[in-house]
Amino acid sequence: MKHSFYLLAVIIMCLSCGQDYIPKPKGYLRLEYPEAQYKNTNIDVPFSFEANNLASKIKYKKLKSTKESYGINIEYPTLKGTIFLTYKAIDGDSVTLTEYLKDAQKFTLEHTIKADEIPVFPYENKKRKVYGVFSEVKGNVASPAQFYVTDSVKHFLVGSLYFYAKPNYDSILPAANYLKKDMVQIMESLHWE
Repeated sequence: MKHSFYLLAVIIMCLSCGQDYIPKPKGYLRLEYPEAQYKNTNIDVPFSFEANNLASKIKYKKLKSTKESYGINIEYPTLKGTIFLTYKAIDGDSVTLTEYLKDAQKFTLEHTIKADEIPVFPYENKKRKVYGVFSEVKGNVASPAQFYVTDSVKHFLVGSLYFYAKPNYDSILPAANYLKKDMVQIMESLHWE
């Protein structure tokens, strides 16, 4: 009787072992944002653009410089992010367009250390004289998107997106995709004064 009990226990243990336990992967919240509604900005700078109504604050200030330059922050507190714009007037005597372009491209290339990929999309609107590049920086980087636009004569504008959190590409991706569309809207609606 004792032997049959042990035999039954061994059979049950052998049959009870099925699949190996696999832990569940980390999950992230599904974030959905309202459809973007854009309005024209009314700030005292030498250009205008359309900004998303979701942006709660648009701050701007004249930067300390000998030439005309401005810093504009478009803040999205609900997304914990900000689009930073820097405008610089092109002054053929002291600073050239080539120097501004090198600085903007260098800023994007500094992200190659952490970036998985940096697709670049040229932009051109001959009617409004807006020419530039939009760069999407994929990976755990500080700024997942940047752009620059110019009229090639008087105006130069650089934009970059930052979040108030440590970069984790998977968790900020929905907010980053939403704000990238706003950056593209800024480029496409830009009018020089």
